Amino acid sequence: MRNSKNILLSGGITKALLLYFLPIWFGTLFQQLYNTVDTWVVGRFVGTQALAAVGSTGAFVSLLVGLFTGLCNGAGILIAQSYGAADAGAVDRQVHTGLVLAIFSGAALTAAGLLVSRPALVLMHTPADILDTAAGYLRIYFLGMVPQMLYNMGTGILRAVGDSKRPLYFLVAASFANIVLDLVFVAVLHWGVAGAAAATILSQVLSAGLTLRCLAGSQGMPWHLAWHKLRLDGRVLRGICRIGVPSAAQGSLYSISNIIVQSSINGFGTTAVAAWSVYGKIDFLFWMTLFSMSTSITTFAGQNFGAGQYDRVRRGTRVCMGLTAGMTLAIMAVLYPSAEGLYRLFSSDAAVIAQGVQIMHFLVPAYITYITLEILSGTLRGCGDVKVPTLITVFGVCGLRVVWLLAVVPKAPSMMMVEACYPITWALSSVLFAAYYLPGRWLQRRIKAQKEAITV
Repeated sequence: MRNSKNILLSGGITKALLLYFLPIWFGTLFQQLYNTVDTWVVGRFVGTQALAAVGSTGAFVSLLVGLFTGLCNGAGILIAQSYGAADAGAVDRQVHTGLVLAIFSGAALTAAGLLVSRPALVLMHTPADILDTAAGYLRIYFLGMVPQMLYNMGTGILRAVGDSKRPLYFLVAASFANIVLDLVFVAVLHWGVAGAAAATILSQVLSAGLTLRCLAGSQGMPWHLAWHKLRLDGRVLRGICRIGVPSAAQGSLYSISNIIVQSSINGFGTTAVAAWSVYGKIDFLFWMTLFSMSTSITTFAGQNFGAGQYDRVRRGTRVCMGLTAGMTLAIMAVLYPSAEGLYRLFSSDAAVIAQGVQIMHFLVPAYITYITLEILSGTLRGCGDVKVPTLITVFGVCGLRVVWLLAVVPKAPSMMMVEACYPITWALSSVLFAAYYLPGRWLQRRIKAQKEAITV
């Protein structure tokens, strides 16, 4: 089954990681373009209150979606390991179970989003002047959860077997559709934030349809989607949950801590909310790079671990760390001096721009403290080691962040004190990950478990 031309399993590691990374990076760029275009169109054609309303929903959306995205990640890791081990039967069962799980997850997300969106925004102390608009945006947005989950699972399957190009093509098509629909619904038809949400849903339907069509058209491959095979395999589901549930819990706790951050920022008023919202669109350059490199090393480690190439896993991690550090320094050099100009692309409000420049000048230099956390956790996940990394993240990032926000910030309330929770927790968690990874005992445990495991 294994493709002899699979660059992740043989040949130069730097070239393999970059060739796999670049399509994911461009794909993530276009995916972020969904939200960035929403923000730009809303900010320019509706106003600051609408801009703040859309931005205030991000942490809550991440919380609910993160619960199920972890399960998609679990399925992708299992598939990467089975593909590396040349077990076509296991890949087939994992693919079909994963897609059924995505459908149920999307339906559950829609129901949860419709029920709790407004109460959650109230609990987050969303300013009264944007509460109704934000709640309306979420009610529409959550109607698109089934296609979003199918897309996430489908592209996770393709990336797990080493195909990072076609997910890029699907996102490019969906992103251009989103841009056109945003302009039509918001700028021409004047539907406001509801139009931005509707444009996002329709573009997600397009990307999900293209992904499923690709899987269904992959005849002869172990990841071929055959509709009559769609069912939940109990053993596969347990394997997905073993890896995916800790990942989902980690992602959810990240989101909870970010909700508390958003709640703290909401207390500083609409200008602060708008500035923080725009910052989230600007710093995507860093986060999409980290996400893409982390996804690359997770798949690389998963396939090579499945193939028993353990030394290649370690060498790949070192190469990935070096590449990521270089990219991060380059991003810092671009974003820091460009802060004011970038904010002017999104808003003409002088107060929003001034607040945003302060945010960027404080946080951008701290990016370098995060990369060890993300790359090492990606390697560990790829090899199936999720418990200790989850604990490190839960206590080192999420727990400490919440303590800082609830115990320290009230004693010296300011935007900068809220922002400080990020570099402090990033640096501590990176140190903890390095201390866990470097001795190598985790890998010996995973090798032992691999030899004892029954293939799911």
